[in-house]
Amino acid sequence: MGKAADLSEFDRGQIVMARRLGKSITETARLVGCSRSAVVSNHAKWINDGDTSNRRQGVRRPRVMKETGRRSLSRLVKQNRRQTVAQRTAQYNAGPSASVSEHTVQRALLNMGLCNRRPTCVPLLTKRHR
Repeated sequence: MGKAADLSEFDRGQIVMARRLGKSITETARLVGCSRSAVVSNHAKWINDGDTSNRRQGVRRPRVMKETGRRSLSRLVKQNRRQTVAQRTAQYNAGPSASVSEHTVQRALLNMGLCNRRPTCVPLLTKRHR
């Protein structure tokens, strides 16, 4: 199960003000639209530190394939749609950009909406089927 999104600065301020005005934890959670534990932890952080700032932004790993790399990969795909992922990876890595794995290329293609599809031949409906 993934982590929930962080509360915005406005929501954290609402929690502090609602608790200062004497609202209960449950009422505050309903007002902001978050869990009771989020209300308790944010209010405790404000009591102890004096602020509710979030220092969690920007801590994930930087992406190997930037937006320009995705655009160039998209151009490579449009040149020849019948290439395999291994061939596309080799062609992408032959360029001036950083080398990436096949898994990264496959993930980027799926995020762009470019996935393989083999059309199947099916018999048409007969009068009996209709």
